[in-house]
Amino acid sequence: MTTSKTIRLVMPQWQGGNNPAYHFGAELLAWLAPAAHCPVITIPVSSPENNPLVSEDGIVGRTQVVAQLALAQTTIGEHAPDNIAVLGGDCLVDLAPFAYLAEKYQEGFGILWIDAHPDVMTPAQFSHSHAHVLGALMGHGDAALTAAVTRPVSGRKVMIAGLNDPTDYETGFIQLHGINTCAPEEIKAGSRHIIDWIANEKITHLAIHFDLDVLNFKKFRSVYFSNPDSDEHAYDGIGKGSLEIDEVINLIHQVNDLTKIVGLGIAEHLPWDAINMKRMLASLPLMND
Repeated sequence: MTTSKTIRLVMPQWQGGNNPAYHFGAELLAWLAPAAHCPVITIPVSSPENNPLVSEDGIVGRTQVVAQLALAQTTIGEHAPDNIAVLGGDCLVDLAPFAYLAEKYQEGFGILWIDAHPDVMTPAQFSHSHAHVLGALMGHGDAALTAAVTRPVSGRKVMIAGLNDPTDYETGFIQLHGINTCAPEEIKAGSRHIIDWIANEKITHLAIHFDLDVLNFKKFRSVYFSNPDSDEHAYDGIGKGSLEIDEVINLIHQVNDLTKIVGLGIAEHLPWDAINMKRMLASLPLMND
């Protein structure tokens, strides 16, 4: 009897979103997660402190994200797992794990991208590479990112769930490449489109990207759009999440009954209250002796 090998990657990458808060968000996510009964590997990420980023070839922090991507690839290759759980960090943390799984499971592999945004941009549209990751997994975008992908994933093997208000570029990319999408309202109504997609595409092995900003930011406050220091109109015109936690859990449980989940990446955790509490504690007498 063969034993399936799982690893858990903790990757507190913040440069892809150009936001130091992602670093602590990933660390706290790893602390909150259930105890692991598998190897837990932390991918070293350069600290946000005194480490300003520069834009190189249209990508902010390109040197750092490319180096961290290579390290994640090497680490995964050394462990050669069957399943990978990822705790990040910005969305780009799923590039190396999902590329590895796409190569391992080939034609039966699919990606369920639970996200308010499709993450299919390139440096021509946006300089923050966390918005490039799904496009790179499909073989499109910056050469240093797509070099990690030995088997690009076809659009028909991708389902973006929870998509909200895509840009014209994103809409065009989705249509051009035949990517499947499911609006938040469809998920709330039962996710039939996603269930049919798994059956129609004969997806036997599934990787799930769970960007926490797919959640209703008015109720789950540890996401980008809940930043208490932002102006009330700072995010006007940007697609925001509207799903409840239980709706996403139910969706994942549904697909778990239909196919084998071999990848799960959780990203973009921004615990604003905990970040402010950490800063406050560090400033108090007797706390830094």
